Amino acid sequence: MDFTECYGGTVSRVAAAARSGSRKRVRRLIRRGFSVDCRDNRGWNALHEAAAAGSTECVQELLSAAGAGSSHGCRAYVNTLTHEGESACYLAAQRGHLAVVRLLLKAHANIDQLTNDLSCPLYAAVDGGHKEIVELLVSKGAEVNRKHTSSWWTCLHQAVYKGYSEIVRILVNVCNLEALDDHKISPLFVAAQYGQQECLEILVNAGANVNIQAADLATPLLIASQEGHQACVDFLVDHGADPNINCSNDWPQLPIHAAAEFGHIGVLRRLIAVTDCDCGHIDGMVSPLYVAIYSRQSKCVELLLKEGFSPDAQDCTHTLGLRSPLSLALCHTTNKPFSESVRLLVAAGATVTEENWIYALATDKTDLLQLILEHRWIPRPDTLIKDCSVPHHHGKTVLKLQELRELLCVALDQVHFAACWLPLLLKAGLEPSLLLQAHMLEQADSDVLNYLLEFVNWSTLAAPLKHILDQRRVTKTCEPCQDFDSIPCLSHLCRLKVRAVLGPDLLMRTNVVQQLPVPSPLHGFLQFRSIQEVSYRHSSPPPLLNLIQEYHSTHQHRHVI
Repeated sequence: MDFTECYGGTVSRVAAAARSGSRKRVRRLIRRGFSVDCRDNRGWNALHEAAAAGSTECVQELLSAAGAGSSHGCRAYVNTLTHEGESACYLAAQRGHLAVVRLLLKAHANIDQLTNDLSCPLYAAVDGGHKEIVELLVSKGAEVNRKHTSSWWTCLHQAVYKGYSEIVRILVNVCNLEALDDHKISPLFVAAQYGQQECLEILVNAGANVNIQAADLATPLLIASQEGHQACVDFLVDHGADPNINCSNDWPQLPIHAAAEFGHIGVLRRLIAVTDCDCGHIDGMVSPLYVAIYSRQSKCVELLLKEGFSPDAQDCTHTLGLRSPLSLALCHTTNKPFSESVRLLVAAGATVTEENWIYALATDKTDLLQLILEHRWIPRPDTLIKDCSVPHHHGKTVLKLQELRELLCVALDQVHFAACWLPLLLKAGLEPSLLLQAHMLEQADSDVLNYLLEFVNWSTLAAPLKHILDQRRVTKTCEPCQDFDSIPCLSHLCRLKVRAVLGPDLLMRTNVVQQLPVPSPLHGFLQFRSIQEVSYRHSSPPPLLNLIQEYHSTHQHRHVI
């Protein structure tokens, strides 16, 4: 082989003439004895240059010169490869030179010759979108199901990925529709992933499996939902895609979870209509509320709640380490007092657990507690029956007996924040006698105790509680109001009676007091508005997660109801 003309990045004279498409110059140089097979530093010869340039005349001239000795010599020449393993046929197919490909095939070019990176003329033509060359190569018997590239993609995978629907129409008649790459992904899966709707329709109509699963169990419907390809989702659902197939080895993930996680509202709305609603509440499943909250997709949370998904969902402690959607939402609250997801869940009636109450009470911020009380009605203890409560009252969800118990339990454990939460709870109608516990009287600040006692008849306190107050007075840890040494005045006893008759919930949270036959200036007095609130004087609280861990490790349950 003659390398005398090649230096660095240069090409031979014949190759340069072939690249320019000058048949006359190529012929003249050949007659003068210049080699047609001289290579440059890429391994390209004149035929590679002519094929890449699309010069049929130069290709003919070169093939004639190479075949002057024998047909065997021409066959060897037409199949010479560059250093990248590219044949002249590959280069022509890659660049869309149909006439050149015809010439080369007629000269016995290897139609299935692989390059170093496992490509071939057909794959190159598909990748370039050259439909006519694809038709030619397929008609000449090119291998259509060979796996190319390191990912094992077939020509059909690549045509779908590029969205070449006309080429896909050709290939579906000859290719394996269920060919899988190294992740067991089929061409139909690729169409769903990249939103190639027309290609998807061609594959489905040709009989491709719409419920095929990849190595990680993902389905075409799941990936289309994840990527937000609404038209593909609609088509798949309309043509038999099952929205209830488990698509994960880790937890029971469905397409609806993918839509909720990535905030694709339109897709989510479509999947809600066809997904088994049991996923939102039965044990062993995971409500899509969890992933919507985790991904901070508040609009998806809102839609799911509106469409009937339970705000309590199921306990996913064993599946995801999460107890409830509200616990997750509170855990994910960052720079705001509470997130939009928290607001939506509370408004929808999510059960408030002991852990949730910690977020509301173990802090000097009252935003969350105010939010809960805005949507919750604190019932009178005598109206509660075990495990049963009136679901709604005055447009608000009534706290269940268990919720009220856990509220009081956390409140008594967080007495050092009572200056923050006590006024809110009492004004929301909490029966103050529920807080008249030994722990409260022993630990509360003096101002907090005075505020609480203003809501009761302090002269009738139980002897053990009076003893605690006396002891605190002796040790000077409490300075009770002077009035507490005397019998309560008649006006105070009267408002306590009104409160008892009407109930603290109605008195404090409705306009019922305005309907009483008393002068309007007394309305505020009857609702205890004349009592001055206490102010919080403690340092900043520790992180809530630390408080929760400490609560679980040291808490002693106090039976208060």
